[in-house]
Order: sequence, then structure tokens, then C-alpha cells
Amino acid sequence: MLRNIHDTILSWDYSLWYLINTKWHTPLADTIIPFLRNQWFWAPLYLFLAVLLPVKFKKNGMIWCLLFLITFIISDQLSAHLLKPIFHRLRPCNDPYLADIVRVLVPCGSGYSFPSSHAANHFSMGLFSAVTLGRIAKWVWPVAIVWALMVSFSQVYVGVHFPLDVFCGGLVGSMAGIATGKFFNHYFALNKPGQVTPRS
Repeated sequence: MLRNIHDTILSWDYSLWYLINTKWHTPLADTIIPFLRNQWFWAPLYLFLAVLLPVKFKKNGMIWCLLFLITFIISDQLSAHLLKPIFHRLRPCNDPYLADIVRVLVPCGSGYSFPSSHAANHFSMGLFSAVTLGRIAKWVWPVAIVWALMVSFSQVYVGVHFPLDVFCGGLVGSMAGIATGKFFNHYFALNKPGQVTPRS
């Protein structure tokens, strides 16, 4: 029974990967999407937050930046250093059985594939931002989630991960981001002018 479930999930995983990586592509997307999963592409956003939050919220803004970094570290350690060595799943771009069909748009890397650290890290940072900043501006929620989904999708598109990798990486990252976000809100919440911090 469990073996059948396992095989069915992997079959869906490979089928969806095949569509995203080899069928659903255009020259324009091939040019743009590799940038979306590049950490340096988003560096201006991180710099903007690192400047804006301490200026606007003083001490709590600086603590926010520290927790944002800690959230990233937690998700990265869980995905890259705890889970990947357990599962040892090859990346699509390193799988010899897929060598003739995989489209690789970025350097493949030598690490394992499951779960995706890119997905874990961006969902952790996205959910942390949504949980904390969403109290002030509700639009942060959809923006943060779309941002994390976009980065995760790009990992499959460029050939370095399977859909299941980014799905499970997103779950790991989401749990980390929600946990640290709730911790921050309880002790250091950012508030609008005149807003009282709720304690739970």
C-alpha cells in the first residue's frame, strides 16, 4: 500500500517536472526566470528592508532584521544540512536517466535535491515577513506568498529541482517563518501609530 502511494506520488512528480521543465517554456521566460532564483537579483529588496525597518521602527526594526536573518538560517540548516543528507535525491540536472531530456538553464550544483533550500529559504523569509509586516499592511501577505512561489517555480523551470522538492521545501520554510514570525509578534511587534500590541 505505502509502496503504491510512494510510486504514485513520484509519478506525478516526474510528470509535472517534465511539463514545467521541458514543455512550458518560451525564449522570454528562459531569459527572465533564471534571474528570479538568483539571490543577488533580490539583494536590493533585502537592503531596502534592512534600512527601512530600523529607521521606521528603531529597536524593534533592528530586531526584525535579526530575526529575518535567523529565520533564513533555520530554514537553510533544516533543508540543506539536516534533510538533504537523509534523502540523497539527485537533482534533475544530475540524474543520468534524465540527461537526454532535462533543460538546464543555470549551473546545476553538486548538492542533493530534496528538499529545495531555495524554496525553504524564500518561504521562510516570505512567511516571516507576512506574519510580522502583514499586521501593518495586509498586501504583504499575497506579495510575500507570490514571491516565494515564483522563486520555487523557477527552481523547477531551470532544471535543478523537482516539484516535490520545492513543495516540501516550502512546507519546511513556512513552518520556520510562521514560528519565528509569531515569536517576533509576541515580544517585539511592529505597530501602526497608535496601535496597541496584542499579547497572546
